[in-house]
Amino acid sequence: MTLLVRDEEDIVAANLDHHLALGVDVVVATDNNSTDGTVEILREYERQGVLRLRFERADDYAQHRWVTDMARMAASDLGADWVINNDADEFWWPRSGDLAATLAAVPPDVSVVVAHRYDFVPRPEDGRPWWERMTVRRARPVTPEGEPLPPKAAHRADPDVVVRQGNHEVEGPVVEGGTIRDDGAIEILHFPVRAYAQMENKVLKGGAAYERNRELPREVGHRWRALYRIHQEGGFPDAYAAMVPSDADVEAGLADGSLVEDTRLRDQLLRRSLR
Repeated sequence: MTLLVRDEEDIVAANLDHHLALGVDVVVATDNNSTDGTVEILREYERQGVLRLRFERADDYAQHRWVTDMARMAASDLGADWVINNDADEFWWPRSGDLAATLAAVPPDVSVVVAHRYDFVPRPEDGRPWWERMTVRRARPVTPEGEPLPPKAAHRADPDVVVRQGNHEVEGPVVEGGTIRDDGAIEILHFPVRAYAQMENKVLKGGAAYERNRELPREVGHRWRALYRIHQEGGFPDAYAAMVPSDADVEAGLADGSLVEDTRLRDQLLRRSLR
Protein backbone atom coordinates (compact mmCIF):
# COMPACT_ATOMS: atom_id res chain seq x y z
CA MET A 1 0.00 0.00 0.00
CA THR A 2 1.20 3.52 -0.74
CA LEU A 3 0.36 6.41 1.54
CA LEU A 4 1.01 10.12 1.00
CA VAL A 5 0.59 12.10 4.21
CA ARG A 6 0.84 15.60 5.60
CA ASP A 7 -0.14 16.43 9.18
CA GLU A 8 -2.23 13.31 9.77
CA GLU A 9 -1.38 12.53 13.39
CA ASP A 10 -5.05 12.18 14.34
CA ILE A 11 -5.75 9.37 11.88
CA VAL A 12 -2.62 7.78 10.41
CA ALA A 13 -2.04 5.13 13.11
CA ALA A 14 -5.65 3.94 12.84
CA ASN A 15 -5.27 3.80 9.08
CA LEU A 16 -2.07 1.76 9.21
CA ASP A 17 -3.36 -0.63 11.87
CA HIS A 18 -6.55 -1.22 9.89
CA HIS A 19 -4.86 -2.08 6.62
CA LEU A 20 -2.05 -4.12 8.13
CA ALA A 21 -4.66 -6.18 10.00
CA LEU A 22 -6.48 -6.79 6.73
CA GLY A 23 -3.52 -8.31 4.94
CA VAL A 24 -1.43 -5.40 3.65
CA ASP A 25 2.16 -6.68 3.79
CA VAL A 26 4.09 -3.43 3.65
CA VAL A 27 3.36 0.27 3.33
CA VAL A 28 5.41 2.71 1.29
CA ALA A 29 4.73 6.09 2.90
CA THR A 30 5.82 9.53 1.76
CA ASP A 31 5.64 12.42 4.21
CA ASN A 32 5.19 15.82 2.61
CA ASN A 33 6.36 18.44 5.11
CA SER A 34 4.39 17.37 8.19
CA THR A 35 4.84 19.65 11.18
CA ASP A 36 2.81 17.65 13.71
CA GLY A 37 3.55 14.17 15.10
CA THR A 38 2.97 12.28 11.86
CA VAL A 39 6.61 11.44 11.17
CA GLU A 40 7.17 10.09 14.69
CA ILE A 41 4.17 7.79 14.24
CA LEU A 42 5.46 6.60 10.87
CA ARG A 43 8.91 5.98 12.35
CA GLU A 44 7.38 3.50 14.81
CA TYR A 45 5.92 1.42 11.98
CA GLU A 46 9.22 1.70 10.15
CA ARG A 47 10.97 0.22 13.20
CA GLN A 48 8.48 -2.66 13.13
CA GLY A 49 9.56 -3.43 9.55
CA VAL A 50 6.13 -2.90 7.97
CA LEU A 51 6.71 0.56 6.49
CA ARG A 52 9.22 2.17 4.16
CA LEU A 53 9.39 5.90 4.84
CA ARG A 54 10.22 8.49 2.20
CA PHE A 55 10.21 12.28 2.28
CA GLU A 56 9.13 14.82 -0.30
CA ARG A 57 10.03 18.43 0.46
CA ALA A 58 8.46 20.06 -2.61
CA ASP A 59 5.33 22.04 -1.73
CA ASP A 60 3.28 21.94 -4.93
CA TYR A 61 1.15 18.85 -4.26
CA ALA A 62 2.44 16.88 -7.26
CA GLN A 63 0.65 13.83 -5.85
CA HIS A 64 0.57 11.95 -9.15
CA ARG A 65 4.38 11.92 -9.43
CA TRP A 66 5.01 11.03 -5.79
CA VAL A 67 2.44 8.23 -5.69
CA THR A 68 3.62 6.89 -9.05
CA ASP A 69 7.14 6.65 -7.61
CA MET A 70 5.84 4.75 -4.56
CA ALA A 71 3.72 2.38 -6.66
CA ARG A 72 6.68 1.61 -8.89
CA MET A 73 8.87 1.01 -5.84
CA ALA A 74 6.30 -1.46 -4.50
CA ALA A 75 6.50 -3.40 -7.76
CA SER A 76 10.23 -3.26 -8.47
CA ASP A 77 11.78 -3.25 -5.00
CA LEU A 78 9.24 -4.97 -2.76
CA GLY A 79 7.80 -7.65 -5.01
CA ALA A 80 4.19 -6.57 -4.56
CA ASP A 81 1.40 -8.44 -6.33
CA TRP A 82 -1.20 -5.69 -5.85
CA VAL A 83 -0.88 -2.04 -4.91
CA ILE A 84 -3.47 0.06 -3.08
CA ASN A 85 -2.80 3.78 -3.44
CA ASN A 86 -4.33 5.21 -0.31
CA ASP A 87 -4.94 8.41 1.62
CA ALA A 88 -4.85 8.63 5.40
CA ASP A 89 -8.58 9.39 5.60
CA GLU A 90 -9.59 6.32 3.55
CA PHE A 91 -10.24 2.89 5.04
CA TRP A 92 -10.52 0.14 2.42
CA TRP A 93 -13.10 -2.41 3.54
CA PRO A 94 -13.65 -5.75 1.77
CA ARG A 95 -17.17 -7.13 1.54
CA SER A 96 -15.91 -10.40 3.04
CA GLY A 97 -12.61 -11.74 4.29
CA ASP A 98 -9.60 -9.47 4.18
CA LEU A 99 -7.93 -7.36 1.50
CA ALA A 100 -5.21 -9.89 0.78
CA ALA A 101 -7.66 -12.72 0.14
CA THR A 102 -10.03 -10.51 -1.83
CA LEU A 103 -7.31 -9.35 -4.21
CA ALA A 104 -5.72 -12.80 -4.45
CA ALA A 105 -9.06 -14.17 -5.68
CA VAL A 106 -9.32 -11.67 -8.55
CA PRO A 107 -9.18 -13.50 -11.92
CA PRO A 108 -5.85 -13.13 -13.75
CA ASP A 109 -7.38 -11.16 -16.62
CA VAL A 110 -8.37 -8.33 -14.22
CA SER A 111 -5.68 -5.71 -13.66
CA VAL A 112 -7.60 -3.00 -11.77
CA VAL A 113 -10.16 -3.26 -8.97
CA VAL A 114 -12.35 -0.20 -8.43
CA ALA A 115 -13.38 0.75 -4.90
CA HIS A 116 -16.14 3.31 -4.35
CA ARG A 117 -15.90 5.80 -1.50
CA TYR A 118 -18.59 6.64 1.03
CA ASP A 119 -18.18 9.94 2.86
CA PHE A 120 -18.87 10.05 6.60
CA VAL A 121 -20.49 13.30 7.59
CA PRO A 122 -18.69 15.53 10.10
CA ARG A 123 -20.24 15.97 13.52
CA PRO A 124 -19.80 18.72 16.10
CA GLU A 125 -16.70 18.43 18.24
CA ASP A 126 -17.55 17.29 21.76
CA GLY A 127 -14.27 16.01 23.20
CA ARG A 128 -14.53 12.54 21.71
CA PRO A 129 -12.19 11.37 18.93
CA TRP A 130 -13.46 11.72 15.36
CA TRP A 131 -14.03 7.98 14.97
CA GLU A 132 -16.46 7.92 17.89
CA ARG A 133 -18.44 10.90 16.63
CA MET A 134 -18.54 10.04 12.91
CA THR A 135 -20.82 7.04 12.55
CA VAL A 136 -23.17 8.28 9.81
CA ARG A 137 -22.26 8.23 6.13
CA ARG A 138 -23.82 8.94 2.79
CA ALA A 139 -25.74 5.96 1.43
CA ARG A 140 -24.29 6.43 -2.05
CA PRO A 141 -20.81 7.40 -3.27
CA VAL A 142 -21.63 11.07 -3.75
CA THR A 143 -20.28 14.42 -2.62
CA PRO A 144 -22.20 16.65 -0.20
CA GLU A 145 -23.58 18.39 -3.30
CA GLY A 146 -24.88 15.09 -4.67
CA GLU A 147 -22.31 14.77 -7.45
CA PRO A 148 -20.61 11.40 -8.04
CA LEU A 149 -17.63 10.89 -5.74
CA PRO A 150 -14.75 9.53 -7.82
CA PRO A 151 -13.69 6.01 -6.80
CA LYS A 152 -10.16 4.80 -6.18
CA ALA A 153 -8.27 2.01 -7.94
CA ALA A 154 -6.15 -0.88 -6.67
CA HIS A 155 -3.94 -2.33 -9.40
CA ARG A 156 -1.64 -5.21 -10.11
CA ALA A 157 1.93 -4.18 -9.39
CA ASP A 158 3.73 -2.76 -12.41
CA PRO A 159 7.16 -1.04 -12.46
CA ASP A 160 5.91 1.16 -15.30
CA VAL A 161 2.56 2.16 -13.82
CA VAL A 162 1.38 5.78 -13.85
CA VAL A 163 -0.97 6.88 -11.07
CA ARG A 164 -3.10 9.88 -11.92
CA GLN A 165 -3.72 12.80 -9.55
CA GLY A 166 -6.08 11.77 -6.78
CA ASN A 167 -5.34 8.04 -7.15
CA HIS A 168 -8.55 7.62 -9.11
CA GLU A 169 -7.02 6.06 -12.23
CA VAL A 170 -3.88 4.24 -13.30
CA GLU A 171 -2.23 3.80 -16.66
CA GLY A 172 0.53 1.63 -18.06
CA PRO A 173 1.16 -1.87 -19.41
CA VAL A 174 -0.66 -3.56 -16.54
CA VAL A 175 -3.87 -1.70 -17.40
CA GLU A 176 -3.56 -2.09 -21.15
CA GLY A 177 -3.20 -5.84 -20.77
CA GLY A 178 -6.18 -6.45 -18.51
CA THR A 179 -9.71 -5.54 -17.57
CA ILE A 180 -11.24 -3.48 -14.76
CA ARG A 181 -13.47 -4.98 -12.07
CA ASP A 182 -16.13 -2.82 -10.44
CA ASP A 183 -18.33 -5.21 -8.46
CA GLY A 184 -18.34 -3.69 -4.98
CA ALA A 185 -16.03 -6.33 -3.50
CA ILE A 186 -14.15 -3.51 -1.74
CA GLU A 187 -15.53 -0.19 -0.56
CA ILE A 188 -13.82 2.74 1.09
CA LEU A 189 -14.97 4.41 4.29
CA HIS A 190 -13.93 8.06 3.85
CA PHE A 191 -13.43 10.56 6.71
CA PRO A 192 -12.28 13.78 5.02
CA VAL A 193 -13.66 16.37 7.47
CA ARG A 194 -12.97 15.46 11.09
CA ALA A 195 -12.46 18.73 12.98
CA TYR A 196 -12.21 22.45 12.37
CA ALA A 197 -8.46 22.68 13.01
CA GLN A 198 -7.74 19.62 10.86
CA MET A 199 -9.75 20.95 7.94
CA GLU A 200 -8.40 24.49 8.17
CA ASN A 201 -4.84 23.17 8.17
CA LYS A 202 -5.58 21.00 5.13
CA VAL A 203 -7.16 23.87 3.23
CA LEU A 204 -4.33 26.29 4.04
CA LYS A 205 -1.51 23.94 3.12
CA GLY A 206 -3.20 21.98 0.35
CA GLY A 207 -4.78 24.99 -1.28
CA ALA A 208 -1.56 26.97 -1.24
CA ALA A 209 0.34 23.98 -2.65
CA TYR A 210 -2.12 23.66 -5.53
CA GLU A 211 -1.73 27.38 -6.22
CA ARG A 212 2.03 26.86 -6.57
CA ASN A 213 1.63 23.91 -8.95
CA ARG A 214 2.24 24.91 -12.57
CA GLU A 215 1.96 21.38 -13.96
CA LEU A 216 -1.65 20.48 -13.23
CA PRO A 217 -4.68 22.04 -14.96
CA ARG A 218 -6.56 24.58 -12.88
CA GLU A 219 -9.60 22.32 -12.63
CA VAL A 220 -7.56 19.69 -10.74
CA GLY A 221 -7.96 20.28 -7.03
CA HIS A 222 -10.70 22.81 -7.70
CA ARG A 223 -12.39 22.24 -4.33
CA TRP A 224 -9.20 22.88 -2.37
CA ARG A 225 -8.40 25.93 -4.48
CA ALA A 226 -11.89 27.32 -3.88
CA LEU A 227 -11.76 26.71 -0.12
CA TYR A 228 -8.32 28.30 0.01
CA ARG A 229 -9.67 31.45 -1.66
CA ILE A 230 -12.60 31.48 0.76
CA HIS A 231 -10.15 31.25 3.67
CA GLN A 232 -8.07 34.09 2.26
CA GLU A 233 -11.23 36.21 2.14
CA GLY A 234 -12.11 35.40 5.77
CA GLY A 235 -15.05 33.12 5.00
CA PHE A 236 -13.75 29.79 6.22
CA PRO A 237 -15.62 29.68 9.57
CA ASP A 238 -18.93 29.95 7.73
CA ALA A 239 -17.80 27.50 5.06
CA TYR A 240 -16.85 24.95 7.70
CA ALA A 241 -20.10 25.43 9.59
CA ALA A 242 -21.95 24.62 6.36
CA MET A 243 -20.04 21.33 6.10
CA VAL A 244 -21.34 20.08 9.47
CA PRO A 245 -25.00 19.05 9.26
CA SER A 246 -27.29 19.75 12.18
CA ASP A 247 -28.78 16.94 14.24
CA ALA A 248 -32.08 17.60 12.49
CA ASP A 249 -30.44 17.29 9.06
CA VAL A 250 -28.84 14.00 10.07
CA GLU A 251 -32.15 12.64 11.32
CA ALA A 252 -33.86 13.71 8.11
CA GLY A 253 -31.16 12.04 6.04
CA LEU A 254 -31.45 8.82 7.99
CA ALA A 255 -35.23 8.92 7.55
CA ASP A 256 -35.16 9.47 3.79
CA GLY A 257 -32.32 7.00 3.19
CA SER A 258 -29.73 9.45 1.92
CA LEU A 259 -27.70 8.76 5.07
CA VAL A 260 -27.08 5.48 6.87
CA GLU A 261 -25.56 4.60 10.22
CA ASP A 262 -22.28 2.73 9.86
CA THR A 263 -20.38 1.86 13.04
CA ARG A 264 -17.89 -0.60 11.55
CA LEU A 265 -14.79 1.51 12.05
CA ARG A 266 -15.88 2.82 15.43
CA ASP A 267 -16.53 -0.71 16.65
CA GLN A 268 -13.21 -1.93 15.29
CA LEU A 269 -11.25 0.84 16.99
CA LEU A 270 -13.15 0.37 20.25
CA ARG A 271 -12.28 -3.34 20.26
CA ARG A 272 -8.64 -2.51 19.60
CA SER A 273 -8.53 0.05 22.41
CA LEU A 274 -9.88 -2.51 24.87
CA ARG A 275 -7.18 -5.09 24.16
